[in-house]
Amino acid sequence: MPNENLPPLDPSLFAPAQTAKAWPFEEARKVVARLEKSGKDHALFETGYGPSGLPHIGTFGEVARTTMVRTAFRLLTEDKIPTRLLCFSDDMDGMRKIPDNVPDPEALKPYLQLPLTAVPNPFGGGFESFGDHNNAMLRRFLDTFGFDYEFASATEYYKSGKFDDALMHAAERFDDIMQVMLPTLGAERQATYSPFLPISPKSGRVLYVPMKHVDAKNGTVTFDDEDGVETTLPVTGGHVKMQWKPDFGMRWAALDVDFEMFGKDHQTNAVIYDRICAILGGTPPAHFVYELFLDEEGQKISKSKGNGITIDEWLSYAPTESLALYMFQKPRTAKRLYFDVIPKAVDEYYSFVEAFHRQGDGAPLENPAFHIHSGDPGRHDMPVSFALLLNLVSAANAEDSSVLWGFISRYVPGASPENHPELDRLVGYAIRYFHDFIRPEKAFRAPTDKEREAFADLNQRLAELEGSTDGEAIQNLVYEIGKAHQFEPLRDWFKALYQVLLGQDQGPRFGSFVALYGVAETRALIGKALAGELG
Repeated sequence: MPNENLPPLDPSLFAPAQTAKAWPFEEARKVVARLEKSGKDHALFETGYGPSGLPHIGTFGEVARTTMVRTAFRLLTEDKIPTRLLCFSDDMDGMRKIPDNVPDPEALKPYLQLPLTAVPNPFGGGFESFGDHNNAMLRRFLDTFGFDYEFASATEYYKSGKFDDALMHAAERFDDIMQVMLPTLGAERQATYSPFLPISPKSGRVLYVPMKHVDAKNGTVTFDDEDGVETTLPVTGGHVKMQWKPDFGMRWAALDVDFEMFGKDHQTNAVIYDRICAILGGTPPAHFVYELFLDEEGQKISKSKGNGITIDEWLSYAPTESLALYMFQKPRTAKRLYFDVIPKAVDEYYSFVEAFHRQGDGAPLENPAFHIHSGDPGRHDMPVSFALLLNLVSAANAEDSSVLWGFISRYVPGASPENHPELDRLVGYAIRYFHDFIRPEKAFRAPTDKEREAFADLNQRLAELEGSTDGEAIQNLVYEIGKAHQFEPLRDWFKALYQVLLGQDQGPRFGSFVALYGVAETRALIGKALAGELG
């Protein structure tokens, strides 16, 4: 059976898939058309990874999104065509600069320009090289998330001979490749450019030097080594690698890749990759160009700068599924990727899961939860949102999950960590997120005279709802108080509640918060605010 190691797909979704509009189906149709034209009986999906720095979330996003396209392809072809996902690491690239986030940058200076798999590992942990360490970090996360993929190392592919035929062909078509590349370069670079980068047999460094001679028949290149000595090397067996733009096209041709996505920073080069792939006898794969992630300041996230959220950081505060949702949504739109986006992504994920089971007639195929899980996402009983948990932690100053479960079990009678394990997982995330991001930024303020009167009125009226867990009734009361005290717009009243009582500018539905935290506890909190005892 094709794809036997992948999650089974519901056959009833095969027909609806033909008209599904979610972006993974749009991309998968390109792959279907490519295979129909080529006659191939299998599909190869590929993602590329540059291990020059620690893996970041954008790296994971390529694998997650490609997996979504792969699942859509399986539905469109009724799961009858074998598929593979190859995660390819360009770990033979020379280390052109030292990443900012390594423990001891000075210690790596002697290894500049060496292939990443020849640079000593600065992080420890038993890995043989810098490249091996960073590759392992990527694989560890992909394995944890449960992706079905094959990992490929450029070092291994070059040295083992898997690229030898394509490299020999590149030697034969050297002039054609140069005709593609030279017009894209400045005059100075044109004078020294070569699509082949020899590995110096003396220093081990990746050399950016012009070729004095390319022998297509024997498959060799001749150049001056760093010491000025003329040297001849075979293009095969890992003695030479290709510049990154020709390498893209060579790899596509050598492996007959059917689909690869890449960031917008590659978009202008895509035509170069395609032309070189064609020169080497291949058919360019279907492309998907996604927008880049930005940090909190609106700057592009960089592995070497380490200015984005790392994989481990996101997973310290939220489940992996929330990260996958962030990857699914609007892939062609530039989005800021920093810690404040996490709570919203968490709650949206569980909302989509809940909606998935209410949808019919093919609608689940448009639901992000389907694409995140490559099928049925299962069911989760989540009576409390992540946003509510964060405010509960804030109000209760809780450091222990048992304290939160005391509130939760009163709000949801019979609820416990044992019968709500998914909610218990969120409790742990909420405590960590509050401790690291909310508590340091909490800034209580005293109420204004107008707000003081409204708070006193709310405190008195809440006594009528003592013991209630009816969030809607409490919310209506809060609205009534705000209107009675003439807050215009009414959102200023809710902003005052959060700023005065919780030391924050915003929060979830206030009535739901009171129902969870408790009417008596909320009244006590108001009392402290009126007495100037908060903060």
